[in-house]
Amino acid sequence: MIPPKPTARPDKTTLRNYVKLFRKDILSAQPAKLYRAWMAEFRTPFFRSYLVNQPSLIKRVLNERPMDFPKSARIAEGLKPLLGEGSVFLTNGEAWKRQRRIIDPAFEGGRLRDTFEAMVASAQSAVARLEGPQGPIDVEPQTSHAAADVIFRTLFSIPIEHEIARDVFAQFQDHQREQPILNIAAFIPLPGWMPRFHRKRTKDTAKTIRALIRTLTDTRMAEIKAGTAPNDLATKIMTTADPETGQTFTADEMVDQVAIFFLAGHETSASALAWALWLIAANPEVQDKVAAEGLAFGNDPAFSDLSKLRYTKDVFRETLRLYPPVPMMVRETTCPERFRERDVPVGSQIVLSPWHVQRHERFWDDPDAFDPDRFKTDNGKQCLRDAFIPFSSGPRVCTGAGFAMVEGPLLLAMIVGAYKIKTVAGKTPVPVAHLTVRSGDGIWLELEKRDKA
Repeated sequence: MIPPKPTARPDKTTLRNYVKLFRKDILSAQPAKLYRAWMAEFRTPFFRSYLVNQPSLIKRVLNERPMDFPKSARIAEGLKPLLGEGSVFLTNGEAWKRQRRIIDPAFEGGRLRDTFEAMVASAQSAVARLEGPQGPIDVEPQTSHAAADVIFRTLFSIPIEHEIARDVFAQFQDHQREQPILNIAAFIPLPGWMPRFHRKRTKDTAKTIRALIRTLTDTRMAEIKAGTAPNDLATKIMTTADPETGQTFTADEMVDQVAIFFLAGHETSASALAWALWLIAANPEVQDKVAAEGLAFGNDPAFSDLSKLRYTKDVFRETLRLYPPVPMMVRETTCPERFRERDVPVGSQIVLSPWHVQRHERFWDDPDAFDPDRFKTDNGKQCLRDAFIPFSSGPRVCTGAGFAMVEGPLLLAMIVGAYKIKTVAGKTPVPVAHLTVRSGDGIWLELEKRDKA
């Protein structure tokens, strides 16, 4: 079974048509030759862009010289209404280093054990909610609900049913529908004084979300001062001082960080979970193995039981390979470079595409196939080192990568252990990229309560 993949555009197209396609869906805006190219150059009247697939060049950008390739300000243009100016996702240089020194300790290995109980509670709630719907359902809203629940329980010790958590989640659904992945300022460099042409609804929903988050952070700061704060991720982050300066996050900075935790931690997990459920439903032999691990894992597992989910973890990893939630990352050159005997000028956009690298025809055996067992092969092991970057790599690797690799298999095991799932005829999902890789018309499945006997 070859999972669905967007139709590529023709190799040659006009700049106007490319921009139009890019704003609609960055995946189908790309030509098929990128799945076998080492590098490709694209020129516009305003900047040059280089998509890089060669492993040695990716390592140069992400691992060897990351400070020479900061995150592109063009990508930040579309996200600033929600994330503000100071989110760790958008900052560079010394500001970014300081933020990571404060944030990283909250996500160290030992903290995963502390958040496990909250993840299990979220999974139990997700399993219970799925018992209600009858007939085919779109599971994307369900996985969004579950992933948001995980974020709120682990970050602020509140379930998604909490009034503010519920309102943030609802507002974010509206924001996601209104916000294109890129706006005009991503293509045309605009001076700082010019408006960014964000839609009114985009600005309104972002303002509401940030106000709600501010209420949560202000409340938590008061609890910390009173000595009544729970020992969760928010408390850990808000009380951790930068070891070099002794400073903690201000209230404004914390709003920016919580916004990206919610966007990255909820939206990316929701995307991966929905695609994983569809892939499991479309492959009955895979489903049988995941269900067996899910039943052994149980409905009230201990942290040590994660070792029982080895195959489910490979299923989740293979899903991240085929459908990386963040399909492309963009860096910018700060000094002249030379890539593959080609001069790359200062200010060029360097595009690193998990979507293309992880389906690259020169790297992977049978790259478009769904095969969770591939990671046991020599080719799969080599590709994990050289051509697998769903969480980025190097110093800017996603802070929550370890968190996600616990959350994803846990939720899959408990859902598939509780339900038999089937695909719906005529409802094959087609991936498109908005904020993350989603289906253009939902991911539809049929669920049947599993006989655990």
